[in-house]
Amino acid sequence: MALSSAELFKKARKIEIAARRLVDEQLAGQYHSVFKGRGLIFSDVRPYYAGDDIRAIDWNITARMNFPHVKQFVEERDRTVNLMIDMSASGYFGSRGLSKRELAAELAAVVAFSAIKNNDRVGLYIVTDKVERFVPPKKGRRHVLRVIGEILAFEPASRGTDLAEALDLLGKIARRRSVVFLVSDFLSEGWEQAMRIARRRHEVVPVVVGDPLERALPAVGLLALEDLETGEVIEIDTSGRAGKEFAERARHRAQLREQALRRLNVDVVEIQTDEPYVDALIAFFKARAKRMAHG
Repeated sequence: MALSSAELFKKARKIEIAARRLVDEQLAGQYHSVFKGRGLIFSDVRPYYAGDDIRAIDWNITARMNFPHVKQFVEERDRTVNLMIDMSASGYFGSRGLSKRELAAELAAVVAFSAIKNNDRVGLYIVTDKVERFVPPKKGRRHVLRVIGEILAFEPASRGTDLAEALDLLGKIARRRSVVFLVSDFLSEGWEQAMRIARRRHEVVPVVVGDPLERALPAVGLLALEDLETGEVIEIDTSGRAGKEFAERARHRAQLREQALRRLNVDVVEIQTDEPYVDALIAFFKARAKRMAHG
């Protein structure tokens, strides 16, 4: 059901407050350390102090001032972070309070506020079996609030998923190198090659969103299950063999996904509707920092 303007504003504001608190209190510096800027640019000169690197001495200023001066540099950020959010119908599912779609919106907000805190741009791709909405990258709080509002209010025209189509379009639109957080339940197939091509230009971070009932069903007897993307309804006996087969298929699907992502050699964030997503983000930042230190 579509949210009213007042409900949308209230929800976006609530997400903003929570996201900014997480960024300030728990994620400060971690985003900056693992997503470096494009290099160093000259900032200023200052007097030389004992212990300064003599290679930084500005000899022209030193000659004019009759006292050693050194050049100062700052990191040139100006990065672009693209949020690619899978809004296919399977995202409406959630058995523990939050739907996968709502969880995706909250995580996207945390990433977006981390980005603008570091003076980076944030863009948005809302995807189903095509890119249904594109918001060009910009900086600033007002822009991030627009991005969050777009995610919360969006009503997709299609129920299906085609991540390969979205990644292909990314390659045509985003000419500059960017960090791409691809947020999806990855229940569809056929995206591996498209992600491999996208990684030649961009840093792709898959964010796998899941729900515990997608892994296993409680033994409650007969249960009707609907595929939210196709509309197909099946009835299974969760207390019998069908329940075990469901869990086995889920394990197999997760194994295939993990193998594909391992082949792509990407850092993955895995979040669940019944677990705090900030823990997964912190684990991701730490693992990425460790890999960079040994890379």
